[in-house]
Parts: sequence; C-alpha cells; structure tokens
Amino acid sequence: MLIGHEGHEEVEGTAGEAVGTVQLVDGLEHIKDIKVKDERKVAWLSQTTLSVDETLATVAALRERFPNIIDPPSDDICYATQNRQVAIKQIAPLADLVLVVGSQNSSNSVRLVEVAKEYGTPAAYLTDFAAEVKDEWLEGVETVGVTSGASVPEILVKDLLDWLAERGFGDVETVSATEESLLFALPPELRKDLKAAGQESITHQK
Repeated sequence: MLIGHEGHEEVEGTAGEAVGTVQLVDGLEHIKDIKVKDERKVAWLSQTTLSVDETLATVAALRERFPNIIDPPSDDICYATQNRQVAIKQIAPLADLVLVVGSQNSSNSVRLVEVAKEYGTPAAYLTDFAAEVKDEWLEGVETVGVTSGASVPEILVKDLLDWLAERGFGDVETVSATEESLLFALPPELRKDLKAAGQESITHQK
C-alpha cells in the first residue's frame, strides 16, 4: 500500500519498481476498494513529502482493515515537511499574510498554504520567486510569515526576505518549532569519493 498523491513523480517512480504489487492509497475513501490475495502479506509505504499529520489517519484506517499490516523499517516521512507544517501552525495565528516559496506542482508546498489558512492567517500565497509577489498582497499587512517547500533552495527564501525588507518588513524573527538533530548518512559511493578527494587535498598540501 503506497500512501501518496496520484500523479506525483515519486509515487509513479515507486510504483514502477514493483509493477502489479503496489496499490495507491490517495485518501481514506480508497481503502474500501483495496483487494489483496493474502491479507497477511500487506505492507505500507508513504510518499516522503507527506507529513505525519497527513499519513497517520490513513495508516490507522489501513491497520483497521489489515490488522497485520507491516510498517516500513523506519519512518519514511520527510522530516523537513513535518517540521515546516508544525512551524506554520505556530506562525499562522500571528501573521496577517503567509508567503510559501515553492512551486504549484509541489504537494508539500501547496499543503503549507492550506495549513496556514486552516490555522488562522487571513491570507496565504504560493510563489516560486520573490518577483511573483504582488504589492497588493501587502496592503494593510503588518506581519508576514515566510516558509518554503521541503526542497526549495535557501537562496530563494533569502531573495524573498530581501524583497520584503525593501518594502519595510526588515525585522525578521526566526521560528523554530522543533530541533532537527537527525542525521542521514551519505551513500557509500559518495562517502568514498569525498574521502578520496580529502586524501588528494592532503597530498597536494604536503
């Protein structure tokens, strides 16, 4: 069972790795239509850019339908996605406007706009670049919340902050909803290349 959004590139790629054995679960309403040969051999995975909030209800419903469903070996939720949603829930009630840097085809970026509105901000918009922000969005606004999708380059966020500073929003306060202490190891091939590069640098210095 692959929990995710139909048409998402990651979902299509994952399903393509096991053609015929993967069933997409895009919302609770799909669970009733699931048919499997052996209910003892069912496992679930998740699109990595879904947050914990988006996945928990679906997993609970799957577990009710398939009590022996197998969990993934580790939490495959994207921590960056979850942490951003936690932060935006804190920011939204305090902001007159929330700007999310991200593209329209990024499900986690779109979701940040939705969460901001759900948690009390009067207006929230998705923008790829600072240049796309409309001046009228700032009319009557005193506090602007800024966040970004999980894979957005930091330079795009900085560009937006600079753009806002030029329009009188230069007093920046960072909101940290959780301490990110989890570290992910680099792939063995990349670690090997980096080690070799480091040794070569030492040789040249000598």
